[in-house]
Amino acid sequence: MHAAKRLVTSIEVDEPSSTPPDADRQMSISASLELELEDGRRVTLLDDRGWSSSGPSDIWAYTSLEDLADTARTVVGPDEPPDHASYEEEEASYWAQMATNARERGVRVEAGDLRSLSHDVDISQEVRARIARAAR
Repeated sequence: MHAAKRLVTSIEVDEPSSTPPDADRQMSISASLELELEDGRRVTLLDDRGWSSSGPSDIWAYTSLEDLADTARTVVGPDEPPDHASYEEEEASYWAQMATNARERGVRVEAGDLRSLSHDVDISQEVRARIARAAR
């Protein structure tokens, strides 16, 4: 049996191979959600999330590590419910799917147990560097 320790969302810069001329006005981040086990191994639960923002020149100067961490948790979390469902139903469905994703990767964990885990955000060195450069 693999004991679940925490959830970790990892974020990194997600830019196309050909960076547009107005790249300093755009920010694109990819996010993946993993379940970290007590032995340190991580099991990917979601790897298809992310977001983009556009704004003034040097957009990285207008964000913080805390803002990025909050957005990351939201982006990998439960979606808005469809018209016929409640937030509670959507959240229950989300955690059930995350438990299924874990089981498909060999980790037996219940939806309620996943929901109760701490959720940390691992911000890549590249993201940290861009924010630091913009702050100068």
